[in-house]
Amino acid sequence: MTHVHPIVHHPQYTAPLPPGHRFPMDKYQAVMLALTDQGAAHWSATHSPQPIGQADAARVHGTTYAAQVFASDLPPEATRRIGFAVTPAIVQRARLASGGTLLAARLALVHGCASNTAGGSHHAGPWGGSGYCVFNDVGIAATLLLANGEIESAAVLDLDVHQGDGTAALFADEPRVVTASIHCAANFPHRKVPGDLDIGLPIGTGDHAYLEALAQMLPKLLARKPALLFYNAGVDPHADDRLGRLALTTAGLAERDRMVRTACGSARVPLVSVMGGGYGSDAAAIGRLHAQTIAVMAGVL
Repeated sequence: MTHVHPIVHHPQYTAPLPPGHRFPMDKYQAVMLALTDQGAAHWSATHSPQPIGQADAARVHGTTYAAQVFASDLPPEATRRIGFAVTPAIVQRARLASGGTLLAARLALVHGCASNTAGGSHHAGPWGGSGYCVFNDVGIAATLLLANGEIESAAVLDLDVHQGDGTAALFADEPRVVTASIHCAANFPHRKVPGDLDIGLPIGTGDHAYLEALAQMLPKLLARKPALLFYNAGVDPHADDRLGRLALTTAGLAERDRMVRTACGSARVPLVSVMGGGYGSDAAAIGRLHAQTIAVMAGVL
């Protein structure tokens, strides 16, 4: 560990949902509790993001959708596609999560690596929101950094168990951004949007085959020499995940994260991790998995 690891967090990453909703909103608090238990006060520094503005969202998702979200006035079809009502608290959460990924990216450019305790909303695309994703935070952050001249290129490595269709669609015609995904082939979304590098794995794939696929992908991705790599570190490939369908162990997830961290460090590519998916009724257990990723990013695991 060569520096104090920057972690971006905000209490309003958690917003109210109806009782029993399958989206585990409580995990955003749980990850911070797990990090406290891991002694993160000794190896990290917490930063608070600013919410993105409507123009930032419109640049990626279009003016009509952005205006509807900011007004909490989405049509029923759009709400169904997202999977929960877009209340003012949910809007603020989406704005802060996107601002968090942008801040974490900027911190990674300075420190080499940083983490956002939200983000990875990769099903939001040019069409708007989908699959519990209101705004595509990585899409917004990369677009703004490119537009501002803060970076000249970027890569997105999506290791959430679900294919990052929104991210792939957003950058399909953007040669400065390369998108890569390793996911369960027989899982949501049913219609995949091809990225630049995609590996769809069969149901039940465990540590060995998964890590072999990652070992094949990483050199190809880093050969593009991106100025910054966004890492969607979803923990839903875990064997216990409610929506995952893959069979990685806790140790396998840690090794996955370590491979990404090591490869980016060796290639001198700044790395920003975002939370991505992790589903189940035990928010504390999911929070511990996400905290493990952040500890690996910090070089303490």
